[in-house]
Amino acid sequence: MLKYLISTVVSVVLLTTFCFVLWVVASHDYHWEAIRPYWGNLISGWWVTLLVSAAALVLSVVIGVLLTGGQLSGHRLPSVLCRIFVEFIRGTPLLTQILIGYYLIANSVGWDSRFGVGVVVLSCFSAAYLSEIFRGGIESIPRSQWLSARAIGFTGWQTYRFVVIPQAIRRVLPASAGQFANLIKDSSLLFVISVHEFTMQSREINANSYSTFEAYLPLIFGYFLLTFPISLLSRYLENRFRYEH
Repeated sequence: MLKYLISTVVSVVLLTTFCFVLWVVASHDYHWEAIRPYWGNLISGWWVTLLVSAAALVLSVVIGVLLTGGQLSGHRLPSVLCRIFVEFIRGTPLLTQILIGYYLIANSVGWDSRFGVGVVVLSCFSAAYLSEIFRGGIESIPRSQWLSARAIGFTGWQTYRFVVIPQAIRRVLPASAGQFANLIKDSSLLFVISVHEFTMQSREINANSYSTFEAYLPLIFGYFLLTFPISLLSRYLENRFRYEH
């Protein structure tokens, strides 16, 4: 009874909040003609965000796997270095990392690609979190399963390949999908190094047209189009790797 009451109250509150927000958005007096000349800029910025996010997503997975391997390698030096990297990245703001990455590190080596620096910084930032997700997923596998795999003659690689990784993937998928969605939204901070992504284009449109709502409202739908497929893919993979106990 209590569980039913709580679920009912939560549903009513969420539905009421959604309807109120929808009413506020729908009742506003919009002037879309003010930003009509800038639709091309919005589309261009959306594509830049898509490219940055896709490149950073792939690279972050690669770096995250390497960091996880380093931490679980059993060798002190790579384990300590990977742990220091992860803790430093997770303990400092992404905005600061972007500024230092471009204006200090990249400029000191003569690398002037704002797009490239943005991808690398985003990848390193996301990889630090993915590494902890991957490590947690692997270490959550019961020790008895490791011992059982060794008992039937599996090598270390075979144990990972056939026993540990299939179970770990299923466990890390929800958190990984959330991190991928955060990566896409975090790409909006690249405006500080003048990457003309989606958010920066909206900021420039707002400055030129003085139409704040009309300039920023498309961001909601634009980012949703990028993050929602990740959620769907995560659900599909969860069902794909699900097994009956």
